[in-house]
Amino acid sequence: MIAPALKLADIPQRQAYGVALAEYGDVNELVVVLDADVSSSTLTNYFARRHPKRFFNMGVTEASMVDVGAGLALGGMIPFVNTFAALLTLRACEQIRTCVAYSNANVKLVGGFAGVSDYKDGPTHFSVNDIAIMRSMPRMVLISPADNLEAARMVPVIAEYPGPVYMRISRANVGDVFDDNYQPEIGKGCILRNGSDVTLVGTGSMVARCKVAAELLSAQGIDVRLIAMSSIKPIDQELLCLAAHETGAIVTAEDHSIIGGLAGAVAEALALSCPVPLEPVGIWDNFAQTGPDPETLMDAVGLSVEDIQQAVKRALKRKHNS
Repeated sequence: MIAPALKLADIPQRQAYGVALAEYGDVNELVVVLDADVSSSTLTNYFARRHPKRFFNMGVTEASMVDVGAGLALGGMIPFVNTFAALLTLRACEQIRTCVAYSNANVKLVGGFAGVSDYKDGPTHFSVNDIAIMRSMPRMVLISPADNLEAARMVPVIAEYPGPVYMRISRANVGDVFDDNYQPEIGKGCILRNGSDVTLVGTGSMVARCKVAAELLSAQGIDVRLIAMSSIKPIDQELLCLAAHETGAIVTAEDHSIIGGLAGAVAEALALSCPVPLEPVGIWDNFAQTGPDPETLMDAVGLSVEDIQQAVKRALKRKHNS
């Protein structure tokens, strides 16, 4: 359990998820959890200790684990399939496509250590293309929680959604974004700050950084609208088009490659109905190296608060020029 005096921002997002999953297991006996021998890292070990008969350590067999999850779903259970995001979406990609997405199996895939949050294990363990992979899967819902509160509250939301879901979870501590009144919803974004000059659309661990950037830009006279887009697929096209119409420029921010991720999803949503200048903040077409901690590495690969501010200024310049 999380100590009452401990703020959610003081713990890693994976811990908030692990605790929430164990607690949700108390109220939904159909939930089973599978892990690829990394439960002490993904923190599904909370569930294992609380519900040992509904926890299955599958060993380092990601592809087989997904197939077993699909079988359990076909048997009426609600399987949460867990391992590192890079290993889940790459090693088990074919099984996810055929046995989960194509079969429309009610499997919840949870990729831990998303983005570059696994800062010390290097590019083989970074998941900077998992959004692109999973977003291309027909029938797949894709969720990237902005903070710990949302990660925890997404557990029952995705469990009770009737179909395949992929949720990416950060290894790191992420800043608080939402207050206790917030309730996440698949397919909906959330306006965190109103503004008229430009819209900043963030997802996952980048939303907290976007909040800081928006405050700094406000002090410079730039009125930023901030949207947390935790549901990347389905994406909130209505909210995006309204923001594009009212502010005239969009900046996206994600702990992921700019190719095929949030930037691509937003551009696709806007292109046909409400095109405006768009500037992406993300990892450019390159492999990130290791770092001393997640925050330093994010700064080094182009995900800093300053990078967000500069992207906003570029978007504004393009807006004015057009």
